[in-house]
Amino acid sequence: MAKEPKLTLQVGDEAPQFTAATNGGGKVALADYRGKNVVLYFYPKDDTPGCTKEACAFRDEFAEFKKQGAIVLGVSTDPVASHDRFAQKFKLPFTLLADEDKAIVHAYGVWGEKTFMGRKYLGTHRVTFLIGPDGRIKRIWSGVKPAEHAAEVLAAV
Repeated sequence: MAKEPKLTLQVGDEAPQFTAATNGGGKVALADYRGKNVVLYFYPKDDTPGCTKEACAFRDEFAEFKKQGAIVLGVSTDPVASHDRFAQKFKLPFTLLADEDKAIVHAYGVWGEKTFMGRKYLGTHRVTFLIGPDGRIKRIWSGVKPAEHAAEVLAAV
């Protein structure tokens, strides 16, 4: 199991700003969503078992997030083409951000050492930030259970 990252951001902090390429060929900036709750969830890799469970859970709760006026953004270091395939394969209705230069994962402190089957490597930790309408972090979840996480986040929106 991956060890938890030591997060430098805390509840109440201003969320780091970013602009990123998205699945479907667009670009978004966090500033575009000022005035709304934003669920910014970081995941390791497109189309892997845990990440697929988590993405599908957000997909299944998406109508409720939308009803609450919340924006859901998934972030990984995979390229746009990978996001396009992942979103299409699993009919993901929310935006996926391609952080190929790792600027966003570093800004949010979710990039770090992980261990899988005894091998250490650097990768993205599974962490979610709930960013309030004022641009400040309202809640942080780390070490999440992929299948149950979307419902947990929805309850906090």
